[in-house]
Amino acid sequence: MDKFGKRFVGKVAIVTASTQGIGFGIALRLGLEGASVVISSRKQKNVDDAVEKLKAKGIDVLGVVCHVSNAEHRKNLIDQTIKKYGKIDVVISNAAANPSVEAILETKESVLDKLWEINVKASILLLKDAAPHLSNDSSVVIVSSIAAYQPAASMAMYGVTKTALLGLTKALAAEMAPNTRVNCIAPGFVPTHFADFLMRNTAIKKAIEEKTLLNRLGTTEDMAAATAFLASDDAAYITGETLVVAGGTPSRL
Repeated sequence: MDKFGKRFVGKVAIVTASTQGIGFGIALRLGLEGASVVISSRKQKNVDDAVEKLKAKGIDVLGVVCHVSNAEHRKNLIDQTIKKYGKIDVVISNAAANPSVEAILETKESVLDKLWEINVKASILLLKDAAPHLSNDSSVVIVSSIAAYQPAASMAMYGVTKTALLGLTKALAAEMAPNTRVNCIAPGFVPTHFADFLMRNTAIKKAIEEKTLLNRLGTTEDMAAATAFLASDDAAYITGETLVVAGGTPSRL
C-alpha cells in the first residue's frame, strides 16, 4: 500500500537545488504524492541522475539545469515548466550557498555578495519570474535554516541571510495573498553533502545532537514531510509562517 497520501495529484511543483540532499527529498515526496515535479541544479549530470532516480519511482519529472543566480537560467526554468505543463502550482525555493566559515567582519565583499545573491535575492527573482504563471490556489515554500534564529560563529553570515528569509516570507505572504500562500521551513542540521564540513567532525556532530530534544539529527525525509504539509491543502489556512523542523533545537518562544 502507498505510504503517502496523494495531495498533489494534478499539481506542478518546481523545486530548486533538487538533485540531492533536502531538495531531492522534497521533490521525491511531492512526486510520490502525485505532483509533476520540475527539478534543477547547476550540473547537467546531477540533473540527469536525479531525473532517472525519480522516474524509477514512477514520478513524472522534468529536469532543467539552473544556476539560480543566473537570470537566463531562471527564465529558462520557468519557460520549460510552462512549455511542458502550462502552469505552476507549487514553488519550493531551496537553493543556498555557504562559501565561508569566516567571521562576518572578516568576510570578503565578493563572498558577502554571493551569499545575498544566492540565498536571498535569487528567491525573490525566481518568484518574480514564476508569479505570472502561478495558479489561483498556489503555494510557495522557502527553505531557511535553524541558523536563522541563532547564527553559529562558523556560519554567521549564512545564518543572517537565512534570517532575512523569515522576513521575506512574511512580506511575500502579504504581497501574494489571497491567491498564493507563502510559508517557510527552518531545518535543523541534516547530514547532507551541503553540511559535510560539520558532519566530518564527530565532536561537532555529537554537540548538535545533544542540542536537540530528540537526540538525533534531522533527515531529508523529515524536511520533505514538513514542506509537503505547508505546500498542500492541509495547510490551506496557513501563510506567512515559518515551521521549525529541528527536533526541538532552541529557536524561539
